[in-house]
Amino acid sequence: MKKDHYCIIMAGGIGSRFWPLSKTEKPKQFLDILGTGRTLLQLTFDRFANLFLKENILVVTNADYKGIVLEQLPEIQEDQVLSEPMRKNTAPCIAYANQRILRSNPDAVIVTSPADHLILKQELFLEEIGKALEFASRKDALLTLGIKPNRPETGYGYIQAETKPVSKKDENLRKVKTFTEKPDYDLACVFIESGEFFWNSGIFIWSLGSIMKAFEKYLPEVNSLFVSEDSYGTPGETAFINDVYATCPNISIDYGIMEKADNVYVLFSDFGWSDLGTWGSLYEHSEKDKCGNVLRGSDVYTYDVNNSIINFPDDKLVVLQGLKDFIVVESGNILLVCKKDQEQHIKQFVHDVKIRKGSEYV
Repeated sequence: MKKDHYCIIMAGGIGSRFWPLSKTEKPKQFLDILGTGRTLLQLTFDRFANLFLKENILVVTNADYKGIVLEQLPEIQEDQVLSEPMRKNTAPCIAYANQRILRSNPDAVIVTSPADHLILKQELFLEEIGKALEFASRKDALLTLGIKPNRPETGYGYIQAETKPVSKKDENLRKVKTFTEKPDYDLACVFIESGEFFWNSGIFIWSLGSIMKAFEKYLPEVNSLFVSEDSYGTPGETAFINDVYATCPNISIDYGIMEKADNVYVLFSDFGWSDLGTWGSLYEHSEKDKCGNVLRGSDVYTYDVNNSIINFPDDKLVVLQGLKDFIVVESGNILLVCKKDQEQHIKQFVHDVKIRKGSEYV
């Protein structure tokens, strides 16, 4: 573990596609989605604690979730949790963390990762992160981890890489030709057929100097808002950040910087990655019974039910018959029954429920 290595965990999302289990008051990163006894946030922290000093791990989250973060991660101090007053996407989140790290260590090399991803091959993942940190420490580069796609997914960013490796030392490290955020289905199919594209995992590695230079060049209007000589680490930090977020644009790091920069690289690998963004992705990576069902709940009885994901509280007795390829989830006073291949409509369901019933149910 090196003192110059830092990790930023982004944990402020709502996870609406995992509704009704994931709701605004307690989104999916704070839930034990996988049934391991650890929440997704805790699993992410555990993973990076193998490579980083615990005091060098920062968690950026919505101010409403600061207490949950501290409760779930007793290993960190309160000042390691950066509170956002409102959601403004990933670029402001990263700009905030950059300024905090700058005050501690201008020579930092940083891994920035979402809090809610699944990594099945932990050792290989940590090995790749080690390679990425070494590369970023010696080169002015913005590096992302890439995944070979197996379907035309419209929820991910795509990376087109050059065919020639950066060096003979690592065949999987390439310069990026194009970076496209969340294409439509037809374009995603073209990407898959070409064989030249990788999914962007959303895990980034760069030196503090490189990412700050990129902010100054491509997002100066965001970067300048976060610059302050006397706010960070003081009682006035919260008020300063509240003012910044009130005027800061809502923009992703992908769109604001990665699609525009000319020093973007990709290290691609197969470390068993999923962003666990949907019930379908959880189904894909979960253990199934002999009928292809993923079952959560201590009293669930199924008859002629196949290839479905069923999630109920342990205190609920459930009997289901005659379902195929369905999502059936109960949480609190909400029951969702939805075809697996129609789960893209869940965000619309959430929107409609909020309009008709208010925020209590979302």
